[in-house]
Amino acid sequence: MSWGLDNLPYGVFSRQGEAPRVGVRYGDRVLDLAAALHDEVFAAPSLNPFMARGRSAWHDTRRLIRNKLSGDLAVTEPHLVPLEQVRLHMPFEVADYVDFYCSLEHASNVGRIFRPDAEPLKPNWRHLPVGYHGRAGTVVPSGTPVRRPHGQLRAGVYGPTAKLDVEAELGFVVGVPSELGSPAGAFEDHVFGVTLVNDWSARDIQAFEYVPLGPFLGKSFATSISPWVTPLEALPRVPGRTQDPEPIDYLRRKDDWGLDITLEVELNGEVISRPPYRDMYWTPDQMLAHLTVNGASLRTGDLFASGTVSGEAREERGSLIELTWNGTDPVKLRSGETRTFLQDGDAVTIRATAGDVSLGEVYGKVG
Repeated sequence: MSWGLDNLPYGVFSRQGEAPRVGVRYGDRVLDLAAALHDEVFAAPSLNPFMARGRSAWHDTRRLIRNKLSGDLAVTEPHLVPLEQVRLHMPFEVADYVDFYCSLEHASNVGRIFRPDAEPLKPNWRHLPVGYHGRAGTVVPSGTPVRRPHGQLRAGVYGPTAKLDVEAELGFVVGVPSELGSPAGAFEDHVFGVTLVNDWSARDIQAFEYVPLGPFLGKSFATSISPWVTPLEALPRVPGRTQDPEPIDYLRRKDDWGLDITLEVELNGEVISRPPYRDMYWTPDQMLAHLTVNGASLRTGDLFASGTVSGEAREERGSLIELTWNGTDPVKLRSGETRTFLQDGDAVTIRATAGDVSLGEVYGKVG
């Protein structure tokens, strides 16, 4: 997949003995933006100061970078650093983290698993994008080891989760804040780009605690994100999925904000699922509208995620609880092993592409 001029995702990198700073990936190298553009905002150890500059600056900088890389490379070459020489860091400082529940297929599957004798969707699900607040402090960069969490598995029983799961998601990174007490403006005026998310989940802890208030300790122990943030400008848009009933005014789409992105979930080196993001019921602009309609303010570095991306087919489900139907139908690996949920030592990689544009990967190992 392409890491060319149509992509140019941002990240934070360092070389041995040097401080972290902002760069853009181009092929198998990273362009050192502070040096190449002579702009000290890119000498910061996170994207936050640049993201706070706003939409015009994002557009102008992307155009400038493309001109630099398509022009006289003799001038730019000294500032291109091979990937094997760098360490990648957390790309931005997370201010707040919100996770949504925007896949009709995922919500229906989980509803059938947790409430087999009831309607799979709660009555409000088709009327608003359901979400919950997570923990900004446990959003970690790709490669961070994931420790198996402990909690109450059922009444009075405490111990390590036996149902450690993955959730393949797309995250949206806020650059421009909004005013407390007022809904956010246009999506493109606030959201800088996207990053891949694995919202690790402890399903047994979640199942016991989630009624009546929803996810808490079963979700808050770790959320991994990719080291790369892909600008919105790099992503082709498609019409959003048809919604029934039609949402009320503040949730009505003003533009096409569906995204034709295909994710890929790999367990111990073997692809087990390819979830399609374009089938998501609630689109990112609707998530942002709902997130701020009550006057909640945005901050630079806010991260809101889509919830698990799942399609209709079994091989399109973005979590193990769906792929194995809560452990009753194990995933069979080429090695002959089977998995219901993650074991210690298991490694999970989530990748994604939008046409020829790669969104990179997010990796985590249990243990």
